[in-house]
Amino acid sequence: MEKFSFKNQLEKLVRNPENHSYLLAVSGGADSMVLASLFQGLGLTYQVAHINYKLRGEDSDLDQKTVQDFCEKNHVRFHLYEVSEKDRKPENSIQLWAREIRYRFFREIREQENLEFLVTAHHLNDQLETFIINLSKASGINGLSGIPAGRNNTIRPLLNFSKEEIYEYAEKNKIDFREDLSNKKNDYLRNKIRNEIVPKLLETNEHFLENFKKSSSYLNQTRDFVEKQIEEIENKITLFNPEHKILSKEKLSLESTFVQFEILKKYGFDQEEEIPKIFTAENGSSFFSKDYHLIINRNELILVDKNKEQETKDEILLMESFDLSEDLMSISLEDTIENIEGINNSFEWDFDAAKLQFPLRLRKQQDGDEFYPSGFSGRKKVSKFFRDEKLSILARPKIWILCDSKNSVLGIIPLRQDRRYAKDEKTKSILKIFNEKKK
Repeated sequence: MEKFSFKNQLEKLVRNPENHSYLLAVSGGADSMVLASLFQGLGLTYQVAHINYKLRGEDSDLDQKTVQDFCEKNHVRFHLYEVSEKDRKPENSIQLWAREIRYRFFREIREQENLEFLVTAHHLNDQLETFIINLSKASGINGLSGIPAGRNNTIRPLLNFSKEEIYEYAEKNKIDFREDLSNKKNDYLRNKIRNEIVPKLLETNEHFLENFKKSSSYLNQTRDFVEKQIEEIENKITLFNPEHKILSKEKLSLESTFVQFEILKKYGFDQEEEIPKIFTAENGSSFFSKDYHLIINRNELILVDKNKEQETKDEILLMESFDLSEDLMSISLEDTIENIEGINNSFEWDFDAAKLQFPLRLRKQQDGDEFYPSGFSGRKKVSKFFRDEKLSILARPKIWILCDSKNSVLGIIPLRQDRRYAKDEKTKSILKIFNEKKK
């Protein structure tokens, strides 16, 4: 491992690396101290972040001192996070807890210092351990591809170098580092794999690690190819909508379960056993992930970003009273109702004011709503009217119901007026409610 070969790896991840800024995650171990030394030798703009978890007493403090001494010697800005009581260490999942702390800290420093890339010191042996862990979890091609060399402004330029190469470089260049003796214990799955399984694998073939590196590269290329194909399939089955993502349920159902899972996983639906339920669910059914609301709308899968869903008022007071001495009064709803895709919002209704019970208000649909639609005989439930009009699941919550003080439906805006309250030849006072089509 030499400086020039490291620079080649870095340049594969970042074009013109000398023109960028970096935050290095440095623990004090051989890999991260070598990483810091290489950045220093290349004269790059970087800062260092270190977390003292306070898990190993004096050893934790000595790790911190090693990193801090390096930064002082080389005039590098040093950022320290010391774990305290407020961090509440869990009884289990120590590794996940530690990961959450460090990546939160790294994100805060990057934002605060306006640094472009986070750099970690993961190496080839880490990649092998991750491969074995993911193999045991049946994690698919994404898991077997292992740790990405670069993603979301996090880069790992040491991934192609073995632990042995890193130690040799540290010794040759007299780089100070600290050994974490807790890594020798088999308390965690990764340590057990590192200490027991990997050495046996390396014994089987002197070129094992080099061959694994090539296999890992092939897997990453395969993953990239598959992701591109999945994206092309998704584009073909996407019914474009300015507000929401809409997929053709029929077309997606014809794809393999692998493709279905990979597409829906992007929206947080990552439980394989749940995917078939989406395709067999009744019209109007809903599924929820952390960030998305999936709605079954006939032959469509509508994906609504929950962070973008707008809250609307449930009720609007429209008119307090009406003076029956007036021949005509008009109310425009231009600034009240929103445009609904696929629906012409232009309408004009004339009511016999004497038939109305004030105040009048606008509200959303309620269970049991029914009315006598103009142009039809008899009455109809509002829910059935929506179905007959083939209103989409997303349009229905945007429809306003015009009603009186007795909660009787006077009309469904902007679609149909209730004929019982419409003006006739005996009408003396007219209330006109309208909306002009917006240009």
